[in-house]
Amino acid sequence: MKNGFRIIGVALILAALPLAVRSPFLTHIGVMVSIYVVLALSMNLMLRIGQISLMHGALMGLGAYGSALFMMRLGLPFPLAMLAAALSVTLVAFLVGLLFLRIKGVYFVLLTFAAGEIIVLTFVEWVGLFGGSGGLAGVPRPSWLGYQITTRAGFYWMALAFAASTYAAVSAIYRSELGAVISSLDENELLTRSLGIDSRRYRLLTFCFSGFLAGLGGSLYGHYLTLVTPEDYGFSLAVNLIVMNVIGGAAHPLGPVLGALLLVPLPEFLRDAKQYQQLLYGGLLIVFLMFMPNGIHGVIARIWRARKGADR
Repeated sequence: MKNGFRIIGVALILAALPLAVRSPFLTHIGVMVSIYVVLALSMNLMLRIGQISLMHGALMGLGAYGSALFMMRLGLPFPLAMLAAALSVTLVAFLVGLLFLRIKGVYFVLLTFAAGEIIVLTFVEWVGLFGGSGGLAGVPRPSWLGYQITTRAGFYWMALAFAASTYAAVSAIYRSELGAVISSLDENELLTRSLGIDSRRYRLLTFCFSGFLAGLGGSLYGHYLTLVTPEDYGFSLAVNLIVMNVIGGAAHPLGPVLGALLLVPLPEFLRDAKQYQQLLYGGLLIVFLMFMPNGIHGVIARIWRARKGADR
């Protein structure tokens, strides 16, 4: 219980920090971290069932394009546009999952990579709908109950609320019987199937919910930047989400949050050395895999257990 209160306390401090110092730059970082928390948690669901999806960047792009088009072409209000976009991504994940989840391992990775590239290529080639390489400019700002969110601070609170809700939802799933089944799909699928559980159905359900979260994150991203371009949603984005999980610790939903807190600000602080960003990502990944295989959360959990043992 005390550990939970400490985590909540730290989260509240981090939530208030960008606004307390009144820095537009820190507020922007806070928005991006919150959006990537949603996306990293969506990838964490896939890792929990032992699958690596390289089409998550494209799914995020579908959420961004879909939400923008539902508002710009159909005139839907933001909440409906976001929900419709996320559900559309869920439908795509369902159709793809019906075919791809029949296999596992490297073949699933390659198939999702190919599917993601096809989606991104569609964004580029279908100029009439998606705007081609230039994408869609002038994406409307979000509005809730007649109030339009035009400031970074307002968007920060909204993105933070989505990040917190996503974390709460994923944590609740992992603590439930459904979470036990999902985890067993990677740990011992044969035993799970011997109990009469349809493993493919649970994998498909997990992939669909993961796609739903990716769609929500994409919608937030597009409406925040007011610009949606194909280059933002390629293969490298999915890899970054995997790295966030590995560095933060994929075994606990807090891990992707810690990974996002560490990695998302790096491109902003390294703008003058952009060519070294991927080198730094690779170096961090090697260090964590060699010396901290359970990620930052694993280190924190080990220290916490040692302290509790010393207190006794």
